[in-house]
Amino acid sequence: MNYRDQLISKINSKTAVVGIIGMGYVGLPLALEFVKKGFKTIGFDIDEQKIPLLMNGQSYIKHISPEKINQAVKSKLFSATSDFSRLKETDAILLCIPTPLDEHREPDLTYIKNSAVTVAQYLQKGQLVTLESSTYPGTTDEILLPLFEECGLKGGNAKYKVGKDFFLAFSPEREDPNNPDYSTSTIPKVVGGTTPECLEVACLLYNQVIVKTVPVSSTRVAEATKLLENIYRSVNIALMNELKMVFDKMNIDVWEVIEAAKTKPFGFQAFYPGPGLGGHCIPIDPFYLTWKAREYDINTKFIELAGEINTYQPYYVAEKVINALNQNGKSIKGAKILILGVSYKKNIDDKRESPSLKLIEIFQNKDAKVDFSDPYAPLLTPSRKYDYNIPSINLNAENLSSYDLVLLSTDHDNFDYEMIAKNSKLIVDTRNAFERHGIKSPHIYKS
Repeated sequence: MNYRDQLISKINSKTAVVGIIGMGYVGLPLALEFVKKGFKTIGFDIDEQKIPLLMNGQSYIKHISPEKINQAVKSKLFSATSDFSRLKETDAILLCIPTPLDEHREPDLTYIKNSAVTVAQYLQKGQLVTLESSTYPGTTDEILLPLFEECGLKGGNAKYKVGKDFFLAFSPEREDPNNPDYSTSTIPKVVGGTTPECLEVACLLYNQVIVKTVPVSSTRVAEATKLLENIYRSVNIALMNELKMVFDKMNIDVWEVIEAAKTKPFGFQAFYPGPGLGGHCIPIDPFYLTWKAREYDINTKFIELAGEINTYQPYYVAEKVINALNQNGKSIKGAKILILGVSYKKNIDDKRESPSLKLIEIFQNKDAKVDFSDPYAPLLTPSRKYDYNIPSINLNAENLSSYDLVLLSTDHDNFDYEMIAKNSKLIVDTRNAFERHGIKSPHIYKS
């Protein structure tokens, strides 16, 4: 049987069933796009709490409306499950799963390996499997491919042949939560296949929902592309963070310098300093390449230096907070500090790798009393790194005036900056947000 032609026919006729493993910030929006285009889609997740929420049309991601999910469920094209045996019902399996770092800042492929073993358990001839998780070059070919080829040995049969019996590809996610200009369907998608047939069917599938696919010569090139995108940002943000510290010693405002440099119409792209890197990609992806590079006896000094600078930023901010308190006759020990914003960037509820979480830890270790306020996070709950159980504080004049210092970490648009400035004793601003809102005051320190 020609499985390639069969899969192409199913995709073109929209009778192909799409299975997406991981109903998080990447997998859920992608599932909704396939449903919107008329594909039956099954969302898989090991989190049993997510399944009833999705099937009842509820959202656990702030920027994804319940209406979109409810519409998908009512269309009968979308269902969510933790029963992975239903992978046998699908024609394409897309893996949208976390790729964190372990305690030694080395790649933790536990989620990929566990998911791959599960897929292998149910892999059917003619299926397409695509990995979307950020990872080092070689992951698809070195981990997934051998595992799936062995599936053919069940019952004494021959190995499955990639590009003939099943299809394997890598297509890195490019999700930017709550970006007003770009969504899942409007961001071009890089696709690399293990064989030309794999590339063909993967591109065809993504072309149904994505504005443009960008085919590349291999899965390794596609994997490296994702790393380059995020290393580029990491290095340039590290440069701004380093200049911020240098210019601060020179009594120069780095934000003013950047705004002036932006007026050059060529050869310069603005990046901005902050309290540290956050999100699932930029703080993590560069270390996947540095780890893999050691296999080739290469030390990625430039990338690692950028990582060191960015990792140091919460500690630098903490120093600025301590200095601001000292200048106003207050010790960090016993000080009441309110952190504004715990998501990693403004106007979203994604707290993964947020520098605010590290700042809370630093201040608690210095015996400060730390609270936070974030309209997108009513409660900080335990995570892989932190064992927090802290409720968000309501922002009002009375509450603000009770803190020794307010630290702006995430510059949400719906913060009332004038009210905050008016009622706070001291403010340390890591985002230049108050000045951007036209507010200058001697009690506002930039960091």
